[in-house]
Amino acid sequence: MKLLLFGNFGPGEIILIVVVVLLLFGGKKIPELMHGVGKGVKSFKDGMNGIDDPASDAKKEEK
Repeated sequence: MKLLLFGNFGPGEIILIVVVVLLLFGGKKIPELMHGVGKGVKSFKDGMNGIDDPASDAKKEEK
């Protein structure tokens, strides 16, 4: 017996999840939530790039 946490999602399951999210948060809150998630991802990527390239930080401080 194979027990998976996340199996294959079909279109019915995805529609059900979208409807539940709409009911919980409402149509006006979802864009605000996505904006916050986007800012978080951008901040994370900027942080990762800063760790990989410390020379770019020095160039920014000179300007």
